Amino acid sequence: MQRKAYVSGVAALLVVLLAGCTGGSGGGGATDDANPGGVGTASAVAQPGKYRTLPGPCTAVSHDTLDSLLPGIKQITDADQQEKAYEGEATLAYDNDRKAGCRWKVDSTTATDRLLVDFERVVSYDNSVSDDTQAQELFAGKETAADLPEPASSDSGSSSASTPSASSSPSADASSSASPSDSGSGSASSSATPSSLQPRTLDDLGDEAFLDDALSGSGSTARQRTVTVVFRTSNVIVTIEYEEQPVAVGAVPDSKEMQDRARNLAAQLADTLGG
Repeated sequence: MQRKAYVSGVAALLVVLLAGCTGGSGGGGATDDANPGGVGTASAVAQPGKYRTLPGPCTAVSHDTLDSLLPGIKQITDADQQEKAYEGEATLAYDNDRKAGCRWKVDSTTATDRLLVDFERVVSYDNSVSDDTQAQELFAGKETAADLPEPASSDSGSSSASTPSASSSPSADASSSASPSDSGSGSASSSATPSSLQPRTLDDLGDEAFLDDALSGSGSTARQRTVTVVFRTSNVIVTIEYEEQPVAVGAVPDSKEMQDRARNLAAQLADTLGG
């Protein structure tokens, strides 16, 4: 009788253990709580960006546009050298589907002109952050770094409203530089509204865009103007840097003319991207 009692006790213990195992694996609720990454707890993944590749920047700018931006190209008499000038020089990149750029530098009888076109395709490595959101954050950083001035009030006609940027020369230079000329270094003109030429955001280009305009040098040296246009279309950020340095000492590159050329190129590149 004592042996029977022992066997019955062991059997009862096995029944309890089996019941516990069966109950633990039934509903799956306890497993999900203990392992949030398991089945039944899949989280939403952010959508990828619109663009998976980038266009070739050296071929994205037409010859006609380069003729406008770099007048010295048409002054090159050797056909091979002229074609090489049109081709530009690709910037160093380790992944052309992520970042690609092209540079041009051309001398003319009146100035040296430089152009940079840069494409950057932004990819988020955080499943909870979309490529577009990541690109927005990167663009915002570029805009903050540009330190754009506050928009001028409509009744402000002072020379301070025409200051190209925080890094530029005094405001008197800005008003004297808004002058139309073929070489970008002509005399003063009152045809352009100074406040319309200051660095600013642009609302007619891509998803968001801004323009910067900086003038360096002094009256005793050749003045170099750099116009920068940056815009974002979905997860691609495009940067255009357009520089002109006249040969003549004291000459000032024309602000409106350079801005118009850079914005025209930006619009063409936006069309190329389909944005």
